[in-house]
Amino acid sequence: MEKKRRMSREGYENLKHQLDHLINVERVDVAQKLKEARSYGDLSENAEYDEAKNEQAVLEAKIAETQYILDNAEIVEDTGEDLEEIDIGVVMTIRKVGTEKKEQLKIVGTNEANFLEHKISDESPIGRAAMRKKVGDIFIVEAPSGQIEYEVMEIAREIQKEA
Repeated sequence: MEKKRRMSREGYENLKHQLDHLINVERVDVAQKLKEARSYGDLSENAEYDEAKNEQAVLEAKIAETQYILDNAEIVEDTGEDLEEIDIGVVMTIRKVGTEKKEQLKIVGTNEANFLEHKISDESPIGRAAMRKKVGDIFIVEAPSGQIEYEVMEIAREIQKEA
């Protein structure tokens, strides 16, 4: 049996929106391209038709994959309770042991990860090691350069802007 993929409510809703766009906008566009390409005549030597068929195949695979992810999602709800430990949907402020540099990272589901937005997957090395940790806990991340120790400094709901 397939393991449920955990994600935040926001991530789930974003994925539903993407699926809707794929089905109701992109699928219609590809169908129009196919119709147009068919009008050019002989399909055996029709590059536009071949290209449209390939685009359709890629799109249908993307639709099927997105639907599969949604069907097998486990939504981690924000209960509004005080945050005591790291889980999906929370922002952790961590500090590499031996330094003073702090970093804020939001733990999200795999499909939501975006390092430029400081969102890391719960399945990433740091995310996996940090799960269920509390403020003051130290956790170890296996990295290519060796083990790195981090201390949990704070757990919050949103990324705090630097003053």
